[in-house]
Amino acid sequence: MLPGLKQKRELLAGAGVLHIDELFDDIPAAVRIESLDIPEGMVECELSSMIRDLLGANRTSRDMLSFLGAGIYANYIPAVVKAVASRGEFVTSYTPYQAEVSQGMLQALWEFQSLMCELTGMEATNTSMYDGPTAMGEAALMAARITRRKEILVPKAMHWEKREVLRTYTLGPGLVIKEVPYVPSTGQLDIAALKNMVGDDTAAVVVSNPNFFGVWEQAAPELKAMLGDSLLIVDANPISLGIAKAPGDYGADIVVGEGQPLGNGPSLGGPGFGILTTRKKFLRDMPGRLIGMTRDAEGARAFCMTLQTREQHIRRGKATSNICSNEALCSIAAASYLSMLGRKGLRSLGIQLGLKSQALAQRLAKIAGVEAPVFGSRHFNEFVLRSKKSVKAVGAHALKHGILPGVRLKQHFPELGDCLLVTVQEGHDGSDFERLADCFSEVVE
Repeated sequence: MLPGLKQKRELLAGAGVLHIDELFDDIPAAVRIESLDIPEGMVECELSSMIRDLLGANRTSRDMLSFLGAGIYANYIPAVVKAVASRGEFVTSYTPYQAEVSQGMLQALWEFQSLMCELTGMEATNTSMYDGPTAMGEAALMAARITRRKEILVPKAMHWEKREVLRTYTLGPGLVIKEVPYVPSTGQLDIAALKNMVGDDTAAVVVSNPNFFGVWEQAAPELKAMLGDSLLIVDANPISLGIAKAPGDYGADIVVGEGQPLGNGPSLGGPGFGILTTRKKFLRDMPGRLIGMTRDAEGARAFCMTLQTREQHIRRGKATSNICSNEALCSIAAASYLSMLGRKGLRSLGIQLGLKSQALAQRLAKIAGVEAPVFGSRHFNEFVLRSKKSVKAVGAHALKHGILPGVRLKQHFPELGDCLLVTVQEGHDGSDFERLADCFSEVVE
């Protein structure tokens, strides 16, 4: 309710002025304006209707048939996940500094940690990072602290955003980032080149499995043996871990990844959350914070923040990280999602995505002028496609038919020319594949 004349007078009197203009006496008259050049106000229902009309002009990935992916995926999110994550107890809480009044949030994050360790095969995890790229950057800094070395080897077949964030993170500490090429025929890490690049100053080698092209790095389990004292950092799509061997089982020292596919929608590319898990022996070099379970003074189970290595909290100048958000709601959504699916459900989803990806590649390969997949290796939920016709032209034609055919690669991988990264989603079916195939046929053949 707007204040009446009497209430306005009382407010002004409380401020010690007679007229509201007196509040602006410090602003020179020469720079004051009488009013803003904006439309008159609207009643709420009219404003709501106008906004709906404006938004109705947009076409989102929900309105269109989308084959976009490249790290952000739109798999189905069960209703219970949103129901849990949207509970008031979680929505209104954030950083649980007062453990005695934050037991629900602390327990939820403790469960999240347990699930992340089980998923990656590691022994310790923090309560998440901002996103996948920042988790990668933090892992590189962590490896440099542990080994006292300056060089990080990363795959060329990595998302460009991760690569750029990694370079930004490591610029100040003076770390050197070197790219390991991929084999043109397979899209996999060039193991021979990697062996020649690993040296006495190599802090860590990063392997993405599956990599940016959706290709499985089948040599990943053999890498640890050839690295000596260098650490192995595995960047994993968490959904793929439903069917792939856990990185911890083949020697990974640190596992990172983008957690968005676990119960969080694309949402214009964010928010997501970063996964960072590690070995117990590296626990005190891990950035962020760790939730622990203990007993209170009466012997009842209780939860607390066990390690808090953040500069804005406890450690200050000795902190292992200068940023760390627990991305609480995204993490809780992930914990709810994994609990809902369970081992069998996650495995079933992984198999389903792999089979659909193969089916789509085989269908598109039947079109004259289309090569799918480009790389002769097993792939997970996405693959690289090459067209004899400009993929820009294909994309323009597809857009007219309400289809987002994939991510163009030429800008970031010039050697791939007219190629697309095509991604399948849980909701895709055979009719969707036919729509995409028809679109390619109309332009390419």
